[in-house]
Amino acid sequence: MGAKATFIMVMLIFGSLGLFVKNIDLSSSEIALFRGAIGSVFLIAASFIIKQKVNFRISKRNLTLLLISGAAMGFNWIFLFEAYLFTTISNATLSYYFAPIFVMLLAPILLKEKWTSKKAVSILLAFIGLFLVVQPGVSSLVGAYNHPVGIGYGLLAAGLYASVILINKFIRGLSDFETTIMQLAMATVVMLPYVFMTEEMSYGGLGVQSIVLIAIFGVVHTGVAYLLYFSSMKKLKGQTIAVMSYIDPISAVLMAALFLSESMTFVQVIGGILILGSTFLSEIRIGRKKVA
Repeated sequence: MGAKATFIMVMLIFGSLGLFVKNIDLSSSEIALFRGAIGSVFLIAASFIIKQKVNFRISKRNLTLLLISGAAMGFNWIFLFEAYLFTTISNATLSYYFAPIFVMLLAPILLKEKWTSKKAVSILLAFIGLFLVVQPGVSSLVGAYNHPVGIGYGLLAAGLYASVILINKFIRGLSDFETTIMQLAMATVVMLPYVFMTEEMSYGGLGVQSIVLIAIFGVVHTGVAYLLYFSSMKKLKGQTIAVMSYIDPISAVLMAALFLSESMTFVQVIGGILILGSTFLSEIRIGRKKVA
């Protein structure tokens, strides 16, 4: 399978996250815990099979950064999974896609990057899009949903994911593959006591469907997806990766409509286009600049 086809498959796997979360009879924190545990074990085992060297001897500085980013990754999942429960997959996905906007807002402060007019326009479009998705003045309580709360959780998840992206900029001497394994392991270590203190952790009555889904979620949506993600990234240009990454949110919205009969109003569709368009605008290169 070619690199582009592999990357598309990974984006489709990520796009189906919400469908699985909504059908697993566990709390968001428990799903996140199992995802981190199964995913990290799978990737460690895979590293031996594919002969991908993983250096577990890391500096204290990297260890601290990995612990913080791992915790952020774990709670990012928890908030995202809560977003799926409180609002539609479409709303949760679009609010979660605010992560690049948060990175743009914080990069000038933390990474000393320069502000540009293109970034300013991107941020403005994103906030207008969010305003349209939320649709103030329209009833937010529909059935079992509380859309503002769900979108709020999605934005919290986006903020935490943005922090993971920024923290990774300061990690030195580790490959993306090694960093991911470490972060998954750290996320598991941090979430275990949290889940122990907040949940009953009694799984004797867990149904077969939930057990199968959580196994697939950990192995396929985390282990396999991350493994294929990094292997395909090495063979693709940055611009190609940026453009094809939009298959994830678009497929999530389409799958929600197809399998869960979720719908969006015309105004929300426009808002979604503005949010995704704003992140796309921030990533495209103008002129003949070489793609990184």
